Amino acid sequence: MLICLTANHRNAGFDLLEKLSVGTADVAKSLVAESDFVQGAVVLATCNRFEAYLDIDEPLTAGLSLAVEQAAESFSAASGTDVDELRDSLTLLCGDGVADHLFAVSSGLESVVVGEDEIAGQVKRALSTARIEGTTSSDLERLFQRASQTSRGVKTKTGLGGAGRSLARLALDLGESRVTDWAATRVLLVGTGQYARVTLANLRDRGVTDIRVFSPSGRAAVFAAKQELEPVPAGGFLEAVATADVVITCSTAATVVLNADHLRAAASLPGAFTRRLIIDLGLPRNVDPAVAGVAGAELLDLETISLHAPLDELNAESDARALVDQAAAEYRAGKAESAVTPAVVALRSHLFDLLDAEIGRSRSSAIATAATADPSATVLAAAAAEQTERSLRHLVGVILHSPSVRARELAREGRADEVFAAIETLFGLGSAAALRSEIAAQADAAAAASGAVSLDDYRTGTL
Repeated sequence: MLICLTANHRNAGFDLLEKLSVGTADVAKSLVAESDFVQGAVVLATCNRFEAYLDIDEPLTAGLSLAVEQAAESFSAASGTDVDELRDSLTLLCGDGVADHLFAVSSGLESVVVGEDEIAGQVKRALSTARIEGTTSSDLERLFQRASQTSRGVKTKTGLGGAGRSLARLALDLGESRVTDWAATRVLLVGTGQYARVTLANLRDRGVTDIRVFSPSGRAAVFAAKQELEPVPAGGFLEAVATADVVITCSTAATVVLNADHLRAAASLPGAFTRRLIIDLGLPRNVDPAVAGVAGAELLDLETISLHAPLDELNAESDARALVDQAAAEYRAGKAESAVTPAVVALRSHLFDLLDAEIGRSRSSAIATAATADPSATVLAAAAAEQTERSLRHLVGVILHSPSVRARELAREGRADEVFAAIETLFGLGSAAALRSEIAAQADAAAAASGAVSLDDYRTGTL
C-alpha cells in the first residue's frame, strides 16, 4: 500500500521545510532498513516541499499507523525538529490520493509558481536517488515513472510549461522595481548547480552581461569556463559582494554563505557600492536574514518570494489538471486491473490442471490399448492423440479469453469484488478467496485514511 507524508508551502512554515531538507537525506535508507512495515521509500525534498512516498507492506490499519508514526519520529530525529510540530505540519495521503497528488506535483500544479520548470527534474532525481540507495520498490517505480510521463504530457500538450515560471524568474521579476537597467547591472551569482544555470539563463534573457560567479565548494572556475563568465577566487568573495548591484545565492552549501558581518565588511571596502539587492534562492538559506538590517541592503528570500507568487494561468492550469486527472484515473484503473490478475491466473491454472489430468488419464488408457494393437495403428493413434491435445488446449484458451477480458474490464470499473466472488462461487478456488480478503483489508485501511488528513488527527484516532 502506498502512502505519502507531505509538508509543503501550503501547510508548513519555511523554517520547518528548511530543517527537513537539510537533515533527512538518509532517512529513507534507515526507514527501509529498520522498519517492519516500510518496504520502499522515495523522499522528495525541494525548496518548498518535503514529501516521503512510502510502500507499506502491512495492509492492516494498525500496521499503517505504526509505519506512519515511525516515519514521523525518524524525520523528527534526523532534522532536529520537534515531533509534535512535525505531526501538526505533515499531511497524510493514502490510496488513490497518492497518485493524484504526485502527478499534480510533478506537473507543477502544486508549486508556489504554478507550472514551474524545475519540479519535474526534482521528482526524477528523487527516484534516481532511491534506486541508488536501494530504497525503491516496484510499486513506487511504477508510480514515479507514470508521474514523469504525466509531467511530460502536461508540458507538451498544454500551455502550462510556457505560462509557468521558475522561482528564479519570479525573483527577478520582483527585483524589477529595484533595478533600473538590467543591461547595466553588475551581478554576483553564488552557486554552480541547477538553480544557478536556470538563474543565469533568466539573467541573460533580461540583457545582463556583467555576471561573476562564486562557488563555496570551489567549482567557480569550471562553471565560469562553460558559461563564459568571470570566476571569483576563494579570497575575492567580499570584494565581489562589495562591487555587485545584485547578489543572487543558489548554493547547496549546508551553512550560511553571506551574513551581516560579511556584508558590513564588504561595504567598508574601497569602491564598494552603497546599495545592493540580495536574492536568496538557497535551501537551506544561503543568506542570514539579519543582512536585511544592514544599511543599503534589501533581501528577497524564498519566504518573501512565495508571498508574491502570481495568480495561476487559469486556462493552462485547467487543461493541465484535466490531463493529470485523466492520467491518475488511468493509473488507478491499471492498478485495479492488476489486482485481479492473480485470480485470473488461478482460474487459468485450475482449468488447465483439469485438462492435463484428463489428458493424462486418456494417455494411460491409450497406452494400454496400444499394447494389444498392431504397431502401425499405434503410431496413427499417437498422432491423433497429440492433435486432439493441441485442439483441447486451444479450446480451453478460447473459453478463458472472454472471462479474462471481462475480469479486467470489471476491475477497471471498480468491481473487482465481483470477479473474486464469481470465481469462488463457480470454481471454489480458495486462493481467490484469500486474495479477496487481502484486497478488502487494503481497501478498509485506505478508507480509514482517505483524502488528506492531519498526521496528528490520524495518530490520535479522530478520523
